[in-house]
Amino acid sequence: MKQNSENTLKVAQQAFEYFKHGLATGDWEAFLEILTENFIFWFPTGKFQGWNVGKEQAKEFFAYVSKSFPDGISLNLDSFTYNATTVVFEFKDQGVLFGQSYKNRVAVSFDVDGNKICGYREYFGSDGKSS
Repeated sequence: MKQNSENTLKVAQQAFEYFKHGLATGDWEAFLEILTENFIFWFPTGKFQGWNVGKEQAKEFFAYVSKSFPDGISLNLDSFTYNATTVVFEFKDQGVLFGQSYKNRVAVSFDVDGNKICGYREYFGSDGKSS
């Protein structure tokens, strides 16, 4: 099936809402449901650094994220861009990471296959004290 940009955007925006909900509450069920079984993801640092494969690995990763931020993370979307298969969301987020105040600028990329997310990449860099 040929992917079209409107469908890609619609699917990715729904996934992003589920992603935001997971970050805020630790409830990743809806986000995990929208992933393909052969889902792949890339994370820049820590225990999950590099490429990771499979929905089970994703479940473990997002559980780890929730443990790292037990009170959740709030985020404010800055912008997004998309093509026929990929949507990139840029946002600022904040919370408490392992007992320390946390603020960051993040870009996440969702790859879409039909009505599911088949890939995820995350990039971030601390913006220090800027808001």
